[in-house]
Amino acid sequence: MRLLHTMLRVANLEKSIEFYTQILGMELLRKNEYEEGRFTLAFVGFQKESDGPVIELTYNWDEKEYELGNAFGHIAIEVDDVYLACDAIREKGGDIVREAGPMKGSRSILAFVKDPDGYMVELLSPR
Repeated sequence: MRLLHTMLRVANLEKSIEFYTQILGMELLRKNEYEEGRFTLAFVGFQKESDGPVIELTYNWDEKEYELGNAFGHIAIEVDDVYLACDAIREKGGDIVREAGPMKGSRSILAFVKDPDGYMVELLSPR
């Protein structure tokens, strides 16, 4: 068994694709429209789907907004330097909601950025 992807429902597919590709540096791997089901799926990631897990962005054509709820936490991404990653994300217009710094009680450096739909993305230093 292996982890394939995490699915996020998005209100504006193009804004979400732009965030994950232009701001976080992922690649758009594939995008398919399902006319009968009235939805579009876009897969983004740092590597090919055959090489590791990716994110599935699901755009339901007839939905305009979602409630995020309180069960989902965040997506975590390891970066070489959290401080530099925050600077680069900020320069590209990303929304840093927790600046880079140490996690309480740990030497790990982390930060949080919010995607266009309000999903949290954690940036973590290498372990």
